[in-house]
Amino acid sequence: MLDRRDFLKSSILGAGAMALAPSFNQLFAASKSNTGIPKRFIFIRKSSGLRPLEMAPVNFGAKEKALDEKKEPLEVALDKYESPKWLRGLDEHKDNMTILQGLSAKMSENVHYSFSSVMGCFKSNRNTLSAIKRTTIDFELAKLFPSPFGHVELSFAAGRTGIVSGYSAPAPQTRNYCYADPETARNELFKSVLNQDAVNSDNDMLSFLESKECMNISGIKGHERQRQEAQIKSIDAIRERNKKLIEISGSLAKFLPEISPIHANGGENASTPEKQAAMTDVLVAALRAGLTNVVTYTIDDLGTPITGLPGNETDRVGIHPLGHDEAFGGVPAWMTREQIRISHVNQIKTIVEKLKKTPEGNGTMFDNTMIMYFPENGETHHGIGLESPFIILAGNNCSLKNLGNRYVRLPYHGNEGHKTLGNWYTTLLNAHGNPIEHYGDLDLEMARKKLPQTGAIKQFMA
Repeated sequence: MLDRRDFLKSSILGAGAMALAPSFNQLFAASKSNTGIPKRFIFIRKSSGLRPLEMAPVNFGAKEKALDEKKEPLEVALDKYESPKWLRGLDEHKDNMTILQGLSAKMSENVHYSFSSVMGCFKSNRNTLSAIKRTTIDFELAKLFPSPFGHVELSFAAGRTGIVSGYSAPAPQTRNYCYADPETARNELFKSVLNQDAVNSDNDMLSFLESKECMNISGIKGHERQRQEAQIKSIDAIRERNKKLIEISGSLAKFLPEISPIHANGGENASTPEKQAAMTDVLVAALRAGLTNVVTYTIDDLGTPITGLPGNETDRVGIHPLGHDEAFGGVPAWMTREQIRISHVNQIKTIVEKLKKTPEGNGTMFDNTMIMYFPENGETHHGIGLESPFIILAGNNCSLKNLGNRYVRLPYHGNEGHKTLGNWYTTLLNAHGNPIEHYGDLDLEMARKKLPQTGAIKQFMA
């Protein structure tokens, strides 16, 4: 098995080559662990809420159950309790798992969709471009641990295919793109292996666009000029990246994932579990190859057609009607929602186990990885943002402390010591080298009560 660290040291993706493109230049100012191995972050967004009571151990004692149901602070070891059915697939990894309850996300968009806002802690105004207020957390982390692709976004939202608009944001008023089916993700991320002629053709087109944009800049001022200048820099960075990827295509070929022919042309006939499994394979391959250190994966939204679920194999399940307790195939809505979560956990388990089998440094790739699974819109189908639960799988070299074998409930919204989604993202940034005072917008109710709400969550800071 190829050690990723040795691969990076011996390949053209070493420090000398990385200086050739703007995204690579950031490497020399980037945060690193003591071993020089980058940290990795996987954000997995789900739709239709994540109900806090569905995350609690099923055999809490009377005292723990009372505190949890009253939403009062609580911290216990996970291995002392039985997991809810849908989380049992991760039982073997409890030492690395934290269930974090009590964060709020009222500064984000809630109800049905959060769009970009759950990643940026701002109101999205129904997904308008002008409402994207800041660089989203995933892109901020990608700046700290640069890679050839910088940041990769994957999505099964609305049953789309191909390359489509994403939910993350590399800058204010800027929308990311994402890969919406496994075949497209594989073909684009490993294009230098699969089709070098296409990469060269891309470079020709990028050169043309760069020249055309340069000509158009004349006479343009203000924000529009800055936008076009940013586009030119991005085009140049992609061209340089493509060149380097072609040069190391032989090494990248060792990581090329195999996917079934059923995923051709968008995978129209593939079931949802089949699509998820294929996308997981591509995601892990991109991490192993060192193409990216940060992935954001919208595993479903209210418009994602769900097919092939155990118990509903022949049905085309709608997540939105499930949220309104509509049954499919005679199966109660709650049971189908549980089965959807089980399918998500199966993918998390696969990622964890594949990374744990991949050597890196004195351990494995998982040692340097954090996986975060969370609801994009809050605690229920019609989320209101009072709670935004997280399931966190963190490796042994995680830069945060007090993670692993933990069930943590923080003080509830509006109470002293309460923490918001912005506090959590500030914690991630502070722990990895970005000293920002606070990431994201503040909570209005907390502000009215004059309760402190800025900064990192100290109990997780090393």
